[in-house]
Amino acid sequence: MRGRSVGSRRAASLLAVVILGAVTGCGGSSSDTADSAGEPKSSKTAPPAQTAGEPTEHAPSNPESSPRPSREPGAAKVTGKTLSKKELERAALVEGDVAGFAVTPMAGAPPAGETADRAECSPLTALMNGAPEPVADAAVYRQIVGGKDEQMVVTEFLTAHKGQSAGQVLSRLDAAVVACADGFTADGGEDGPSVYSGVRRLAAPKAGDQALAYQLTGDYEGEDVPLVFQVVRTGATVATYYTANLVDAKTPEIPAAISAAQADKLASAPR
Repeated sequence: MRGRSVGSRRAASLLAVVILGAVTGCGGSSSDTADSAGEPKSSKTAPPAQTAGEPTEHAPSNPESSPRPSREPGAAKVTGKTLSKKELERAALVEGDVAGFAVTPMAGAPPAGETADRAECSPLTALMNGAPEPVADAAVYRQIVGGKDEQMVVTEFLTAHKGQSAGQVLSRLDAAVVACADGFTADGGEDGPSVYSGVRRLAAPKAGDQALAYQLTGDYEGEDVPLVFQVVRTGATVATYYTANLVDAKTPEIPAAISAAQADKLASAPR
């Protein structure tokens, strides 16, 4: 796979064309991304970001012995206001909120995405599609670029939920990580079914009211591509972050400063 052999300059040149939905190869501009980067279009899992950063410590492959999410998903009663789209926009990260990172708005989730072959895995594909389950009342999307050598790209989206739905987003994902630990396939991508070989928990960020993190391992032209997701609930708002490593198979690390800064802004939003 050519994506594995590219150097840091090549990886950096790809950052400018990362878009939401590229993780499943379904975004409206995903084929344009492949063209402008000089990469082939035949990828099964074109990830949302590339990073050459240092890997995190690997969690055990057995999901039952993996680190549990901090502040157990679904265990706490959700309180707080359901933010409007305008309130989400004001609460979202902007330039200057995270030192060393540039923040830019993104258009939003693609009109279609992948569907898991098993119902218990659908929360995982829903999140990749930028539309976590249960369905949000409002959502905003951001791209965060920077870090060492400016090669870290993180896609963020904030979703506002009613009632206990925000907690259900985390509890459904938590269950899916266990149920789909051995992997699954998904349909809906323009290049045919995508194969995900496994899911495992990672240490959750210490931010917000509840949080979880996991790695989903995808296939990109026959190579393993680690996709890392962090999901943090603050009140009735869920912040999702994801990134990937197309340079090698090491687990990419999402800087803790990102989720901490976002949780702080959400904590001061209307509640």
